[in-house]
Amino acid sequence: MQTSHKPAALPFIILIAILAISTSSIFIRLAQAHHVPSLVIATLRVTFATLLLAPLALTKYLEQIKRLTRTEILLGGLAGFFLAIHFATWITSLEYTSVASSAVFVTTGPLWVALLSPVLLNEKLSRWALLGLGLSLVGGIIVGLADACAWDGGFNCTGAESIFKGKVMWGNFLALCGAWAVTGYLIIGRKIRAGLTLIPYIFLVYGMASVTLIIFTLVSGNTVFGYEPKAYFWIFLLALIPQLIGHSTYNWSLKYLSASLVSITTLGEPIGSAVLAFFILSEAPPLLTYCGGALILAGIYLSSRSAST
Repeated sequence: MQTSHKPAALPFIILIAILAISTSSIFIRLAQAHHVPSLVIATLRVTFATLLLAPLALTKYLEQIKRLTRTEILLGGLAGFFLAIHFATWITSLEYTSVASSAVFVTTGPLWVALLSPVLLNEKLSRWALLGLGLSLVGGIIVGLADACAWDGGFNCTGAESIFKGKVMWGNFLALCGAWAVTGYLIIGRKIRAGLTLIPYIFLVYGMASVTLIIFTLVSGNTVFGYEPKAYFWIFLLALIPQLIGHSTYNWSLKYLSASLVSITTLGEPIGSAVLAFFILSEAPPLLTYCGGALILAGIYLSSRSAST
């Protein structure tokens, strides 16, 4: 998926994508502050994004959409299903754990992609990938204990019992489920993205994710109507900035960069999210979160760089 003609502004564009993605947790928290259920936020996020794409996709790219094969539609629909699960679980995780912890866990997606690549994509798994997995597992344990333990001349973990059966651990687990779901989305995307141009591809995937989440919302008894205007404003920004600008830019960059390298660039999200959470939400994660997060990010980096392109 690489080309020798890389745009001169590519590094700047990738930076913009990282910054855009980093706002996701913040907009979600602001919407949750207006008592919008997490599943509704996820649903409206991809629905708004799909509706914003529709005029372009159904005019300029209509003929390409009509030429989609049954296999492409089925795989795109499955990718959209995984994307829906990703948003539903990850956004819900923010009700239970910190922005930094959630972002770090959900960004382990590239690690799982690297681990599954030998089986699903015929890509060799190296020693670096195994080392990365080990680092990430250790980091995950540290982050999971961060809200229960503190350093006061020694580790004080009097709250550890509540972490393992409380809402923080549940939030971390939901974020990890979001990473597993996005792994399915990325692996399917790597299989079919080469044969599709960007707009038809993301319109298909975002659209199927929207349909899936609408069904989930109806079954759960929630509604997408009746919330405060400010809530819809934050969700609209969630669809516009991290979804259409951030996610779509990463998909665009696959034309010029390998999937592994694009995955590595997403590792800037937890840092950006933590910085924004500190200034906007006054949320300062415990020191252990940063220590464990650093190990997880190092593990993801080692695993991602080892994957074949």
